[in-house]
Amino acid sequence: MKSDWQILQEKLKERFGHELDMDAIIFVIGLQELGKPFKKYKKDEKLEIMHVAICTLLEPYNFYTYEGRDADGWPHWTLNEELPHLEAKQQNKLMADAIVDYFKKEAFI
Repeated sequence: MKSDWQILQEKLKERFGHELDMDAIIFVIGLQELGKPFKKYKKDEKLEIMHVAICTLLEPYNFYTYEGRDADGWPHWTLNEELPHLEAKQQNKLMADAIVDYFKKEAFI
């Protein structure tokens, strides 16, 4: 029996033509939340886009509260509490669960 993560990976592979690692998935979520098209972005822009995704993904866990968009259309959040120190495996699990929840909410899986 396949996990939700495996099912998501397969659907994303079908959509994009190749397997996406977690960073790529986070980047795609950030683009989706910004409503911006895929294009070449500078490194600092990519990090900002990934930050949008991370805030979006962790908001349901009450780590962030959405505040709204600025004049340029960028969303902003307030950090409610510091993220706990997690080992790499725990951090990957948290993010994978949050990503799966995001795509379930979007009715992708």
